[in-house]
Amino acid sequence: MQLLPEGARRVAAWCAVILLAAGVGWVGIELCSQVRTAVVPVLLALLGTALLGPLYQRLVKARVNRSVAAGLTCVAVVAVVGGAVYIVVAALIDTGDEIVSSLKEAAKSVSEHFGAAGTSLDDLATNAKELLSKFGGTAASGVISGISVVGEVIAMAVLALLLVFFFLRDSHRAVGALRSLAPRGTADTVEAMSRRAFEAVEGFMRGTTIIAFIDAVCITVGLLILGVPGAVGLGALVFVGAYIPYLGAFLSGAVAVLVALADRGVVIALWALGVVLAVQVLEGHVLQPMIQSRTVQMHPAVVMLAITAGASVAGILGMLLAVPLTAAAFGVLSELRTRYAPPEGSPEGPSGRSPEGSSEGSAGS
Repeated sequence: MQLLPEGARRVAAWCAVILLAAGVGWVGIELCSQVRTAVVPVLLALLGTALLGPLYQRLVKARVNRSVAAGLTCVAVVAVVGGAVYIVVAALIDTGDEIVSSLKEAAKSVSEHFGAAGTSLDDLATNAKELLSKFGGTAASGVISGISVVGEVIAMAVLALLLVFFFLRDSHRAVGALRSLAPRGTADTVEAMSRRAFEAVEGFMRGTTIIAFIDAVCITVGLLILGVPGAVGLGALVFVGAYIPYLGAFLSGAVAVLVALADRGVVIALWALGVVLAVQVLEGHVLQPMIQSRTVQMHPAVVMLAITAGASVAGILGMLLAVPLTAAAFGVLSELRTRYAPPEGSPEGPSGRSPEGSSEGSAGS
């Protein structure tokens, strides 16, 4: 190595560090994938604890027993999530036939102006139910193998809910347990890093929930004014999709516009598109800077890369977990930079030695 110039040695050292970090990360991802039924509930429970912590703290301050407060918080979660799922499913069931018939009418209108293209759309709309039934029959053939997947999902959801209960109830003991597990002399650093990571996740979850609620309310009101069927269900879909930054809002908004196009025609669809775009502009230029600027600071490019990486690793679940985990990692890096970076105006040079020391060394030599 001494035969290589200084620049080549530094490049080699950085390449070794990058390869080592990549290898450790890959091994960690593989281990997590092998025990995903245990890892995923823990991550979901941490996100739920970060989101529900303020409600739990309010109940505790009202002198409610910790176990009772944690139980009430979990019941509230089940009620909200179950209600949202019920609204979406009920809206899709109630308006499914109406949307298909509206699609047929839209196809006929298009066929009058565009000929063969419209006829193809008409055929597609006519055969929509047949295609769905064929797809359902194909899916039904794999019911036996799908039962295990459904059972796994239900088990992970129940475990995550139970972990949320325990994390909330025993949150006052978390710091002591963390400090007892930290290596000697690193308890303060580990605690500070953990606090910063959890604060980043908490800020992301709280800010995203507020923004998602405002988006859902605005889009629901706009769709109700336009008379779009299933407006409440589409609003609930917008609320859920907001937890996947950028991509979720785009997909849920596209669904709302397509439903408006199928049922009310092109003009109402354009108005629905205007409502969706107005809400997105409000979110990007007003809500995001006001609500999340004080808690989470990540460049949009970083968010998109995190979502892409999460999707490639764990699909939809990875997309949901990617951004909060990235926010936690940024929080840890920020804490490390704050603790170990030299203060501004420090006399230390790039080599870590002060100019006085180097001058003394040169004088002594």
